[in-house]
Amino acid sequence: MRSPDASLVRLERWQAPSEEQRRGFPRLCPDLVVELASPSDRPADLRRRMAAYRANGASPAWLLFPDEQAVEEWGPAGEGRRIEAAERLDAGSVFPGLELELAEIWAG
Repeated sequence: MRSPDASLVRLERWQAPSEEQRRGFPRLCPDLVVELASPSDRPADLRRRMAAYRANGASPAWLLFPDEQAVEEWGPAGEGRRIEAAERLDAGSVFPGLELELAEIWAG
């Protein structure tokens, strides 16, 4: 069982488990996952975690590297696509209209 730094679950998926099952940690993988790398994190460990989220249905899954102002976006194809000097992320059709502005994250 893992808990990402930030995540979203579509409403219909969230309502599927009973109210009792939703208390605590429900047994479901989020639809969108965000992990924020810290200086003490090992990138290989983070990538294994992202691959696990992706294998369990999370898409998109974003791995943010603030020190590098870069993002690895894990989508339906699997492996992370690196985006250098990323300014904004778009959740696409999973959460239409949801965009993550990265300037404040990069600023620290």
